[in-house]
Amino acid sequence: MKTESTFKAFRVEEHEGTFNTAIKDMPFKPLETGDLLIKVHYSSINYKDALSASGNKGVTRQYPHTPGVDAVGTVVTSKSDLFKADEKVIVTSYDLGMNTDGGFAEYIKVPAAWAVKLPENLSMKEAMILGTAGLTAGMSVLRLTQLVKPKDGTIIVSGATGGVGALSVSILSKLGYDVAAITGKETETNYLTHMGAKSIIKRSDFEALDNKPLLKPQFAGGIDTVGGVILENIIKTTNHMGVVTSCGNVASPKLNLTVFPFILRGVTLVGIDSQNYPMHFREEVWNKLASDWKPSTLSETCNEITLNELDKNMALILKGQLKGRTVVAL
Repeated sequence: MKTESTFKAFRVEEHEGTFNTAIKDMPFKPLETGDLLIKVHYSSINYKDALSASGNKGVTRQYPHTPGVDAVGTVVTSKSDLFKADEKVIVTSYDLGMNTDGGFAEYIKVPAAWAVKLPENLSMKEAMILGTAGLTAGMSVLRLTQLVKPKDGTIIVSGATGGVGALSVSILSKLGYDVAAITGKETETNYLTHMGAKSIIKRSDFEALDNKPLLKPQFAGGIDTVGGVILENIIKTTNHMGVVTSCGNVASPKLNLTVFPFILRGVTLVGIDSQNYPMHFREEVWNKLASDWKPSTLSETCNEITLNELDKNMALILKGQLKGRTVVAL
């Protein structure tokens, strides 16, 4: 057990409806109950973290609270036969950083069922460059590639400069797929091309497509990270027997569709639930991300910060201005 009496954490506190953040020295005693006490080496910034830090009660019900839905580190103490002290583990999603104090702290305590052993050939920093975004991208690629092969045609990816989008582009490109990337950031064309995109589609152009039940088929499949009109038009432009995955709703949670893409073209829409994804699939995806699927541009998608820089960067992600992945070094 640790000899220190306190550890540092990024805390969000509520005072009469106003939410404030500060780095606090926290005692070990109030750490959540759980099987594993983990010394955190890295975390990363996700959209949910920014929502939690700004007081979104749909993400975090009670404050004070420590956000951070991602963490990687070493086991200090274990009550589980699955893990032993000094093992390196990844913890993402479930309730971490939502209503359980999360990875923006030097230590966390979690159930063993939330942890995955860090795969060989993946460093702790690389694991957090991937994080929930990489796991979500990996889940999306796994489901899509089960039915759609590179020879079938181009895959379209929305929100392509975001964490899930950029990693999806990179993984698909490495697997031999031609990728078309949708973005609202025209200045990032070179970045997306470097990630592996063969073509770039302006978000405004794609949103402005005719509002018909079906559109000209152009894509073998798609990975959508934003929802709304973009997802509608991806589905409408998908080829016969194509597959589209859906993992986000930052544009809108609503879809205005007919059943025609599904019953006339046999399009499959696959939902991606990264929060409660079954553990055996998580382990499969993490092992693929550490080997055959590991993006060659992984380090180039990363900006490393400290706890002191969290506020500024979470403000950027809420505005849609954070490019790639931002890793928090503890």
